[in-house]
Amino acid sequence: MKKILVKGKATGKILKSTNPINFLGTVDKKTGIVSEENHDLYNKSIKDSILLFPYGVGSSVGAYTIYSIKSNNSAPLAMICEKVDLTVATGCALANIPLVTVTEEEFSSLNDGQEITLDTESPNPITLLQ
Repeated sequence: MKKILVKGKATGKILKSTNPINFLGTVDKKTGIVSEENHDLYNKSIKDSILLFPYGVGSSVGAYTIYSIKSNNSAPLAMICEKVDLTVATGCALANIPLVTVTEEEFSSLNDGQEITLDTESPNPITLLQ
């Protein structure tokens, strides 16, 4: 665990992407479905997932897109990144979505579909449930 950026607790299944995410151009703000055909999450919904991705890309308007996704009840329960950018950090803060960064090793060890609890108040913020 590198850094806690937005505090909170969430339990859910990991939706892992190895591609960066441009929330403004990639995610439908009403449905939470990834609409970019070349993205590895194409046609998948980020709703109610623990979204794991390397980093965000795109303009600052992406922060408002994250807030809109949350307002439309289509947001992930939490986000985990290797590197955080201002857009994702601001969007998660506005939408009150827990956000942490992890090391490259931690990122590699977490897999799509694993059920975890993310609790920023815990000494071990990420707990695998099996």
